[in-house]
Amino acid sequence: MNVSLLHEVGFLILFPILVAILLLFTGKSDRVRAAIVGVASVAIIAVSVALLFGDSPKAISTEEIGPHRAELASQTMFWIEMALGVVVLFISIRAKKFLVTALMTAQAGLMIWFEHANAGKLEAKNAFFVDNFSVIMALIIGIIGCLICVYAVGYMKDFHHHFRQEVKDRRPFFFFILFAFLGAMFGIVFANNLLWMYFFWEVTTLASFVLIGYKGDKESVNNAYRALLYNLLGGLAFALAIVVLFNKTHSVEMSELLKAGLLAPVVLISFAGMTKSAQLPFSKWLLGAMVAPTPVSALLHSSTMVKAGVFVIVRMAPALCGTKAGTLVALVGGVTFLVTSFIAVSQSNAKKVLAYSTIANLGLIVMCGGIGTPEAVWAAVMLIIFHAVAKGLLFLCVGVVEHKIHSRDIEDMSGLIISMPKLSVMMQIGMAGMFLAPFGMLISKWAAMKALIDSNALLVVFVVFGSAVTLLFWVKWMGKLLQITKPDAANLEGGISAGEWTALGSLAVLTIGACLFFPLLSSQLVDPYVQSVCKGVTMDLGAGNIIIMLIMLGLVALFPLSFLHYGRRVRVVDSYLGGANAGCSTRFTGSAGATHDMALKNYYLESWFGESRLLMPGALACALLISLMLALTIIAR
Repeated sequence: MNVSLLHEVGFLILFPILVAILLLFTGKSDRVRAAIVGVASVAIIAVSVALLFGDSPKAISTEEIGPHRAELASQTMFWIEMALGVVVLFISIRAKKFLVTALMTAQAGLMIWFEHANAGKLEAKNAFFVDNFSVIMALIIGIIGCLICVYAVGYMKDFHHHFRQEVKDRRPFFFFILFAFLGAMFGIVFANNLLWMYFFWEVTTLASFVLIGYKGDKESVNNAYRALLYNLLGGLAFALAIVVLFNKTHSVEMSELLKAGLLAPVVLISFAGMTKSAQLPFSKWLLGAMVAPTPVSALLHSSTMVKAGVFVIVRMAPALCGTKAGTLVALVGGVTFLVTSFIAVSQSNAKKVLAYSTIANLGLIVMCGGIGTPEAVWAAVMLIIFHAVAKGLLFLCVGVVEHKIHSRDIEDMSGLIISMPKLSVMMQIGMAGMFLAPFGMLISKWAAMKALIDSNALLVVFVVFGSAVTLLFWVKWMGKLLQITKPDAANLEGGISAGEWTALGSLAVLTIGACLFFPLLSSQLVDPYVQSVCKGVTMDLGAGNIIIMLIMLGLVALFPLSFLHYGRRVRVVDSYLGGANAGCSTRFTGSAGATHDMALKNYYLESWFGESRLLMPGALACALLISLMLALTIIAR
């Protein structure tokens, strides 16, 4: 019996939920809340890391849990699910969101009929399954998710100080949802029983709805309902997949689905993954999530919500490999990657750049999942790891910057290296992690290109052109941080809480560490998973490439370190401004005798790459591809 493993999995699912309930009763005491979040986060991270030292893969059978406990768990999940469904029906009718009402009714009706019609027959032999991919996801959820929660303690205090008149202070409820969200995410990555996975899937949907609408204003509520609508559509597809699988195999297990060779449930679950990972045409829900407080944006975009979507698609990769449906899934990901990368170039709102960059990178992961070859799966898992760490860091940095300069506009971040030097260095690390060699995102993209060349060379076009514009929007932003327009700017880093610094510093270290231990991650975690599901060759980086990576990492590390003591041994001289400098390096007298402030601005090329120009064609193209994928699957049956 895997008693230790069962306890670890049970702890990671149930403990965050218990912490969530405890946090619901903390009241207004910031000190008590901080203590509970801190202790709980350390415990969750410790158990997540402990999974590294266990044997994988390992199944946890229903017998090990205990048949009566498993049955009680199934019944409890069913009734909670029904209760949550009633709540959604009530609030959607009251808000006149009748499409949400219809989807919730269809979904609930289908599952009530299915579970009633098959009562006593739906037991899964193996309730949970832990393999290297589950462990990787648990580390992402446990470490990054908990760091976001630690960050949120100080951030939300500052948030409600800024918006004390506009937003009702509901922090106990906010942290209740955060930790319940983490517990549900652990449930998704460990569940082998698809009925249990479906329950956790729906909990994340409803939790994200509440978090996005936290402010309570009209825009937040509308965006929350949009997220709920799209994710309920995916949830309905997930429920249909379970019904189809059971009717064909009399099983509700993920492991049996992957063995059965049935394309219909695989495609339906992949569709559900597309909605949750915000692929076009479903991307608007993730863009709308930007109205929520920064910890919500970071949690949804980096470590949890969207990762659930790509997680199930990568799980389906072996079944999609070599099929027409898999090619269509890859095309949806490719179009999403290309279109949203181009749109990111036109955005000056920092959170929108991060949002479109997130959708783009998720598209690349979906493309790899659709291809499904060993090399593509390897690249997809690596992209998940590096994107989670670097993007989590960037979202949290932008949240602090927004509170300090009262703006999300990249143009207002000029000279942040002077006014917020430590934070600026962390942002540069996060950006470097997204596009610069030797950081893992770039290496993973190279691996994705290699996989595409070997399987479908036409898809390489999406990666090449999408990656090219990725370089453009990250370099533009980095340039603004390093652009010195006010050498005597006041330092704005005072007042940042210890929790915020802890989360930011930890994620910055993790971004560099993930690159430094890239070969170890590959050989000890990713390669064994790829071998187990694809029966293919391993990815061999080669000793020479590893040495080159280490040299490049050392050179990159020297760059931000040079700014830590900026001003002590560096003399800033006046810039040549096309006129006579007027007392400082940021003002000058022009030819007509007028005094002007220096102004440097980026090009955003909105007429070429704007949302109004590209988003709708991209959404229509992906909608057509998804429709074709579903139609071919129905015909194939």
